[in-house]
Amino acid sequence: MLLHSVQMFQRRRDVAMVVCVLPKAFVGDPPPWLFQCDTDRLLISVGGRERTESVANGLEDLPDEVNIVLVHDAARPFVSDAMIDRVVAEARCGHGAVAALPVVDTLKEVDETRRVVRTVERARLWRAQTPQGFPRDLIERAHAQARVEHVSTTDDAALFERLGLPVVVVRGSERAMKITDEEDFPRAEALYATPE
Repeated sequence: MLLHSVQMFQRRRDVAMVVCVLPKAFVGDPPPWLFQCDTDRLLISVGGRERTESVANGLEDLPDEVNIVLVHDAARPFVSDAMIDRVVAEARCGHGAVAALPVVDTLKEVDETRRVVRTVERARLWRAQTPQGFPRDLIERAHAQARVEHVSTTDDAALFERLGLPVVVVRGSERAMKITDEEDFPRAEALYATPE
């Protein structure tokens, strides 16, 4: 999944560098299959204890000339060029951008016994995906503030939101599913075999 994601971004002419943030144990000796991509545009960075720390480490390793940063999870290997284009276009406007999909299911809030407390209005809810894009100076500022305040989040847009910086959603894709459980692999294999 990681190799597929790296190669997807490296196919683009507007991507100057891909920083792969790996667990500390793999940084000194990365998996050899990772070098099947453009090694001139690949940096390996040390992961942190949590996602926020890992992204901050990756940001520190970016070349100085990079102005727009996309953060992407390798667990979403089926990102499309169209999604990336939409995120980049918004980030170039000077704010954060998140690929996302509107929530279509009815949402229920439950208590600790799984008893329904209320039905949540879904009209304004979106499911965040990656990539998420940001002007570099602003995402670095958001991460610096998070480090000072010992804040960790599940996505980088939340760090933007904490500072009152604008974030917009752009249309994501059902193909950009997140592969997290064993049950996700058959669906992912079917998607891989199906052209966009």
